[in-house]
Amino acid sequence: MSKSIIDYLKEVPDPRGAQGSRDDLWQILLIIIMGIMSGHTTYRELERFVERHRRTLIKILALKQGTAPSYSTLRRMMIDVDYAKLNSAFNNWAQEQPRPKGAAIAGDGKSLRNTVSNADNNKQNFISMVSLFSQEQGVVVATAIMENKKESEICVIQQLLTQLNLENHVFTMDALHCQSKKKSTKTARSN
Repeated sequence: MSKSIIDYLKEVPDPRGAQGSRDDLWQILLIIIMGIMSGHTTYRELERFVERHRRTLIKILALKQGTAPSYSTLRRMMIDVDYAKLNSAFNNWAQEQPRPKGAAIAGDGKSLRNTVSNADNNKQNFISMVSLFSQEQGVVVATAIMENKKESEICVIQQLLTQLNLENHVFTMDALHCQSKKKSTKTARSN
């Protein structure tokens, strides 16, 4: 029997101290995931999502003290959570989900706002979220975080595809992935 997304979220370490932690981290992360899946991608939009669904969230998730996480709690958790562990938990859960044979998988990377450094020169750096998306199922099947000065989207997507061990699927990528490896033009000198 496969584990639920909640089981995997419970494995993500909580960055908070015991004092002041009303709700479990998995509850907050699940609320954030549900909000983002519903199209609410900013802190304020997530706050409105929580307000709109407050009673249902409190009841279904058995939130402590009968309150839902506030704007500041959501923001703090998104800043403080260990993204590598959260990403790993999500990918482990997603890999267990059944995928129909021959499904189309799209791969793409999107740079994250406000992560650019050295914007005025050639040492510019930024962080991107790279994902693989099952077009038939309408769900993300794997994600990775990439820093453009350290690796390329091509390598990251190839690593994700290797981890998923997908066979008999159709893959769609943007033109960036049409590059071929160049052979070295260096020649050996004889002395």
